[in-house]
Amino acid sequence: MNETPDTSIELARWFDDSGNQLTTTIQQYLGFVEDEDTEEIAKFIHQRLFNRYLKPFLLPDEKFKKYYKNGFSIMANCCLLIETLQSFKNGWENTEERGKSTQAFKQFFETESEFSVFNREEFSKRENSFYKNIRCGILHQGEVTGGWRINRDGGTKIFNTETLEIDSVAFARALERSLKSYSDNLKNAEWDSEPWDLFQKKMRRIIANCKKPQ
Repeated sequence: MNETPDTSIELARWFDDSGNQLTTTIQQYLGFVEDEDTEEIAKFIHQRLFNRYLKPFLLPDEKFKKYYKNGFSIMANCCLLIETLQSFKNGWENTEERGKSTQAFKQFFETESEFSVFNREEFSKRENSFYKNIRCGILHQGEVTGGWRINRDGGTKIFNTETLEIDSVAFARALERSLKSYSDNLKNAEWDSEPWDLFQKKMRRIIANCKKPQ
């Protein structure tokens, strides 16, 4: 017997500008799909990803900024978001198959102009790549490798090609713009277009993952 997911499960939770808590449940999401409500779904996915991966580092508290805000944590979350965002764009159910994770980063850097520096020949080859030295270094070893470095200066330049230093705050700001662009593109796309087909394929897998194990 196949279990169906509990439709009261929250897919996203966030707070509006007045401090009111808002949620999107599976049931609400399915209602948006039935109504072909592109605006509500686009808002939902932006809130789901922004609040999970980027907002935790935006606390405007000086003590937090000085003692707790960490460039490694920022970049770890950014790497998770890049892989997730590209999975939505591709309609991938997961990135567990060999080579898919690498491909996600390659595609992201090829298509997002603000990150094009990581697609340059000298930084796209395996040994010199962002994927190997930042993504895999942080997520697998808790450190960056290959001479790369991370700061949280908050300047305007994402990456210093001479020192191999990434400004994690600038990187996260640019990634926030990429996420907003994806959400806006969904909102403005026709319901029966490819971006929506791929998005829904990914969402069907997410909802299926909410089923209780047998």
